[in-house]
Amino acid sequence: MRPTIVLDAMGSDNRPNPEVEASVQCAESLGMDILLVGDEAALTGLLAAQPGDKSHVRIVHAPEALEMSDHIQEARAKKNNTMQVGMNLVRSGEAQAFVTAGNTGMAMYFATKTFGLIPGVIRPCLCGTFPVKNGKCVILDIGANAECRPEFLVQFARMGSVYAGLLLNRSNPRVGLLANGEEEGKGNELVKAAGPLMRAEIPGFVGNIEGKELFAGEVDVAVTDGFTGNILLKSTEAVARLILETLKEELMSSTRTKIGALLAKPAFKSVKQMLDPSEVGAAPLLGINALVFVGHGRSDAKAVVSAINQAKIAVQSGLMDSLRQSIPLNSNGEMLS
Repeated sequence: MRPTIVLDAMGSDNRPNPEVEASVQCAESLGMDILLVGDEAALTGLLAAQPGDKSHVRIVHAPEALEMSDHIQEARAKKNNTMQVGMNLVRSGEAQAFVTAGNTGMAMYFATKTFGLIPGVIRPCLCGTFPVKNGKCVILDIGANAECRPEFLVQFARMGSVYAGLLLNRSNPRVGLLANGEEEGKGNELVKAAGPLMRAEIPGFVGNIEGKELFAGEVDVAVTDGFTGNILLKSTEAVARLILETLKEELMSSTRTKIGALLAKPAFKSVKQMLDPSEVGAAPLLGINALVFVGHGRSDAKAVVSAINQAKIAVQSGLMDSLRQSIPLNSNGEMLS
């Protein structure tokens, strides 16, 4: 059965061109139906101009677009914005997942409003996937919750373990708590309080980790608050970009280095691919009672394709059912304390 994915056509900074191009590519090469949500008049011509089979892409009209600068009150006044219209399609059962490259805060607001939270979840979180030695690591939260309580981090660890297990093929994921030292007792008050809870409740918990353990691939899931996680995300992307740009400049600086670059081209291509954020495309909002993926505002068509593919994998792997089962509830359906 072909999955159906909703794509917010008005999310990225360069909207709607990357979204329209990606929708056709995904429908054609990844075997899915795409509901492209945006202004019908603006999208029709762009879609018609795309090469390839467009029979599995359908435009759903939504006349209003959210801006990165919009505040909650301004967003709420736009009743027919692309996020709300698109999420309604998932809620009604017409699609199985929603993808946007728009404002993360707005995506979290409309997702919570439209779908609610998985029973027992206190707060949703944004789950990133980072390149590390010999593979990838799931990191959460990367920006949804600047302020956290210890029990938030325990739930992040539960949901991150499920995500790593299903989508990264990790059996018994190793979970670490990001801190400024490996030793127990290091970290701020949040980390000190969360550590004992995670040790008691998370089977794969290995203790505190620093950045060196994270990027050495010693854990499959790294847990932190959204403020720290967002800084980590943006710093990592910036350092990766600096390394690649500097390497390119040095390799093109002389005839000798150009010859060396030519000989080592396959290796450099592999490194570039590993460090390229567009290979991942989007991060899921875990804890929301539906599949919602949020990409970077700077997403190009390649990144949007990757984001949609992430959503497809989540649908086909049964991620939602596994997440719902990961949160322990009492006989009344309430979160266990």
